[in-house]
Parts: sequence; structure tokens; C-alpha cells
Amino acid sequence: MDINRYSPSYILGKKHLIGLTDYSTEEIFEFLYATKTLKRKFEAHEETNILHGTTVAMLFADTSLRTRSAIEIGAHQLGGNCVDLPYSSKDMHAGENIRDIVNVISRYGVSALVTRGINKKLLSEFTAISSMPIINSHNDDCVPIQALSDLFTIWEKKGELAGVKLAVVGKATSMTSSFVIGAVKCGLDVSVACPARYGLKRENVEAAEQLGKIYFTDNPVEAVRDADIVYTNAYRYHTVLPDEEREALAPYRVDAGLMSYAKHNALFMHPLPATRGLEVTADVIDGKHSVVYDQGENRLHTVKAIFTMLAK
Repeated sequence: MDINRYSPSYILGKKHLIGLTDYSTEEIFEFLYATKTLKRKFEAHEETNILHGTTVAMLFADTSLRTRSAIEIGAHQLGGNCVDLPYSSKDMHAGENIRDIVNVISRYGVSALVTRGINKKLLSEFTAISSMPIINSHNDDCVPIQALSDLFTIWEKKGELAGVKLAVVGKATSMTSSFVIGAVKCGLDVSVACPARYGLKRENVEAAEQLGKIYFTDNPVEAVRDADIVYTNAYRYHTVLPDEEREALAPYRVDAGLMSYAKHNALFMHPLPATRGLEVTADVIDGKHSVVYDQGENRLHTVKAIFTMLAK
């Protein structure tokens, strides 16, 4: 399906956003068109008080910088408020009940609850009973906000999605899984190059292969050859990378040599935070073909689009 031939309704039948697996291509396009509209309003300095008089709550079990900032600033730019709810795993194991938490918070006038680091089982419990939208910003299974933001960035820079060749290299993470699933749903021609021990989970591979055209390899050159987009992501976050893992991932470092196999106008993408010299060299991520800061900015507009489509 060609996104440029799609006519958005700006209406979704979904209440929650946990991952992109349960979203159709058309529903993903709705988010992307809403992102485009809100970015234009932002650039034109138009006020968008869609969340006027409402509150977005965050329940984060993990640290965050850019995503937290995008959520807080996005809510305020839409005329709403944003509050940070204290979270402790000890509380969850000391008698706190999901039903009680959700029912009380919803009575505070909260229009959406954004979570981070909440596992799949707990999220399922939240969504099963919550009358307010639950938005998963990041956990070990999926990272839908970043995936949507990156898809929008590709559309913005390349003018299309269907047929764009995307090469994803390096260590597979939940970010990789979400992005690949979203990309194949949107018609991108996806190649994934990962070392065998650090590749996508089998269930994610099977899900991706059922959705569209995708090629798996352990050779980064094969994946990157003639690519329009070269994408990698963080290998470590608040952790020290073991020497064995560092050695296995070294051939997948995105440097000028690897980028030379892509098209001459290929773009480099990374969701940040990045460790220069580990998954990517400084000359690539800080070079003229890098769009990492565009990705970072677009996370704000994507968050606002998600709130616009889901927050009540």
C-alpha cells in the first residue's frame, strides 16, 4: 500500500498502543499522517489545545531522557498537563493491585497512561481492565513510539515508504523488532544483518516474515548493499558490554566503509543514545547523511500524534 495514496480519517478503532503487531498498515498510516499534521502546526507556531483540561500520567519503571522529555513537552504543547507517578517493583510485589491502581488513577481525570519498562504480563493486565488508553513507550518486547517516529522520518526524507530499501544491522533489540515489524507492514524492503547469537527472537522473525518482504543475513555488507536507509541502535544502555559480545558485534559497526555499499544518497539512522566507536563511527553519525536529530525531533511530533489519536 502506498502511503501517498492513502486518505487519512484521523480515527482509530484501537484504545491502547502496546506494540505495532496488532495495528494494521492503515492504522499505522493514521499515526504518520497525524504526525505530519502536528509537525506542520508546530513549525507554523499554531496552538493545538487538543488536550486542554486533561492530564497525561507516566508510570516509568526505567530511566528515560528523550522519550520522557517528548511526552512531557508534547502534553504541554497540546494544552494538557503531565504528571509522573512513582513506580516501585517492591510496591507491585507487596500487595498493589492492578485493578485498584487503574480505577483510582482514571478517576483523577487522567486521559492516558504512558508506561515504560512494564513487562508484557503486567501490561496485559492493565489493558484488560483500563477505561483509559494505555500507551507503552518502551519495554523488552516493543518500542512503538520510536518505531512510528522512525517510519515518519523515512517518509519525510524519502517521500515514500513502499519500496524503500532499509538495512538494519547490529544487535537486535526490542527497538529492532518494533521497527522491522512496522517497516514491513508499510511496504519497505527490509534486510536485517545480525550475529547469530544477537539476532531477532524467533517469534519476531516469524511475525515479520508473515507481514512482508524481508531478508535475514549475518553479512552486513549483503544487507547494506544498495540500501536507501542504514539503521543501527544502541548495544548497551546503563550496562557494560561484555568483551565477547563486543567482539561479535565489531563487524557490524556502521562506518564509512560499510556505508559505501549503500546508495550514494543513503541516510543513516539511530534512535539514540549512541556510543560512537561501538555501533557506529563518529564520522557517520555526525556526518551529512545522518538524520538522528530529525529522528529525535520527530519523536515529539509522534508522541503528540499518539495523544491526539488515543487520549480521551
